[in-house]
Amino acid sequence: MNDRLNARLAVLPSLDRLLQDARVKRSVAHLGRPLVVQTLRAVLAARREALKRAPAEVSAQALVDDLLRRLAELERPSMRRVFNLTGTVLHTNLGRALLPPEAVKAAGDVQAGACNLEFELEDGGRGERDTHVERLLCRLTGAEAATVLNNNAGAVFLVLNTLAAGKDVPVSRGELVEIGGSFRVPEIIAAAGCRLREVGTTNRTHLRDYERVLKERAAAAVLRVHASNYAIVGFVASPGDAELSKLAHRHRVPFISDLGSGSLVDLRQWSLPPEPTPKQALRAGADLVTFSGDKLLGGPQAGIVVGKRRLVERVRKNPLKRALRLDKGRLAALEAVLRLYLDPDRLAERLPTLRLLSRKQSAIEETATRLLPSMQKYCGSSFLVDVAPCASQIGSGSLPVERLPSAALRVRLSSKKPGSRKLTELAMQLRELPIPVIGRVHAGALWLDMRTLEDEPAFVAQLEEAGR
Repeated sequence: MNDRLNARLAVLPSLDRLLQDARVKRSVAHLGRPLVVQTLRAVLAARREALKRAPAEVSAQALVDDLLRRLAELERPSMRRVFNLTGTVLHTNLGRALLPPEAVKAAGDVQAGACNLEFELEDGGRGERDTHVERLLCRLTGAEAATVLNNNAGAVFLVLNTLAAGKDVPVSRGELVEIGGSFRVPEIIAAAGCRLREVGTTNRTHLRDYERVLKERAAAAVLRVHASNYAIVGFVASPGDAELSKLAHRHRVPFISDLGSGSLVDLRQWSLPPEPTPKQALRAGADLVTFSGDKLLGGPQAGIVVGKRRLVERVRKNPLKRALRLDKGRLAALEAVLRLYLDPDRLAERLPTLRLLSRKQSAIEETATRLLPSMQKYCGSSFLVDVAPCASQIGSGSLPVERLPSAALRVRLSSKKPGSRKLTELAMQLRELPIPVIGRVHAGALWLDMRTLEDEPAFVAQLEEAGR
């Protein structure tokens, strides 16, 4: 038995012999000898275990092929560019907002070398990193001061921890939202060291509900959470921001407004549904407003706090601010995006998020029609591909019930037999392309919404390459 096993194993080429292969030498030159040798040993070990179970032919070429495949997998980045054709523009799982070229360049420039992140060029003293975006945020929102953190959950957490730790925070039951990834407002309030006081009911909350809690004099702030990822319709009621802020101020506590979605402009000018803006919230009496940088604002992931200077300064001095602050790359990107808002006439042209959201259905249909022949050729005779109307959504907790008219490449089975498995397999094949294509299987078809596709040449090129 041992003799037969030894005979099987003897057919394996040695490590030294494989290292002399021309392709292996090129890999060593490209990736370094330690990684190639380690991977090659793993290839030989795997083949050795297979030979112990059953005899098989072994060639040096096959072993090198296995080595190159493993090295290619190791070299390929885990986080990669994809084509988001899901129909959700701000897709949390696919990276949310696309950055404009100005923001990408700004982030790259400061990441590539030293920068004045916390250094005052005028007097040579230590600076504050918030100053790089504070002036722009104040100009765009009308706030007295601003600070930035790593995301909006962090912003809400830090504001509450600063202003209301150990105290009550009244919130309407209809605003106790859960956002993707199990983020829940009640849990953030508790983690911030505050006591949640639910007021009103799911569908109706009145000013007197808040006042009942405030009269107990145990509350340190009133929090309003914008219903950015759901809607309550029908028999509903809630006090306006102006009423709520007056009530809070009468009881000498700050009114905090969490807007979440981060729209800085009135979206109606591009025929989009309106979202409340920080400027509107501040004008209505909010003392602090928190919102996201990577949703409707169209920038990098960030949590932004704007409002009264004395309160912002307290938030900024919280020791936990250091744990939640932005790095230099995202600060530079955020500054570049905010600068685009200084030129509102060209904003929809230069800001990818707004450009994609405001695309006309007719233009999207034209894109789909141009790409139809390439998709038909790629799918082959087993599938029927056509251009079909569909509805995009904004996503990431922004305008949850609104839909935008769009157009998609719809892929169905040419046979009438049930074949969801084939559609699932096709969706998987598209995800295995060099630039993975992400669509959605729905109603017996694979839908590729063309609203967010702008790089048509790259999309077509890889379909044609895969079809050869």
